[in-house]
Amino acid sequence: MPFDATPPAAERQDVTRLLRRWSEQQDIAARDQLLALLYTQLRGMAVARLGTPQDGLLQPTVLVHEALMRMIDGEVGYRDRVHFLSLAALKMRSVLVDHARAMAASKRGGGVVNLTLSHVDREASTDHDALEVLALNRALEALARLDERAARTVEWMYFGGMGREEIALALDVSVPTVDRDLRFAKAWLNRHLAGPATRA
Repeated sequence: MPFDATPPAAERQDVTRLLRRWSEQQDIAARDQLLALLYTQLRGMAVARLGTPQDGLLQPTVLVHEALMRMIDGEVGYRDRVHFLSLAALKMRSVLVDHARAMAASKRGGGVVNLTLSHVDREASTDHDALEVLALNRALEALARLDERAARTVEWMYFGGMGREEIALALDVSVPTVDRDLRFAKAWLNRHLAGPATRA
């Protein structure tokens, strides 16, 4: 579920104004208004990553709350709506990875968090292979060492549900460049994740 790349102008202006008040004036009321304004979209991002988890697994609402807590506790310096949502996607990845590690430690081999890589290729509707989130995280880290922009592009679409236009805006590149990065990243990740080392 990608978030809307072209929200109403009034909403974009509201988000920018609230981000500025939060960043420059440490205005807690502005922060709370901002989170209320974007909460539905953030939860949609979480649902896109998790679907409908079984009991005991991470729930979308928990994922959103944990990601927001990490954003609130960190340094405030969000430029605009795109920047805020893209960083929220990174925090969601961090929460998912930490949750998967905790589950693996407490119950070896049981209850792993599985996601689908099909989100990174909007044109391919037949790719529904589930991937264990820790394996994907390791693969993304390896991809980032090879091509940081491609890794960031696939991360934002995969973990944040960002659309191509939104990613292009966040990275200050063209949409065709985003498409090339996504094709490369998807092919590289599929090869990497199919390797025997990732299945050990």
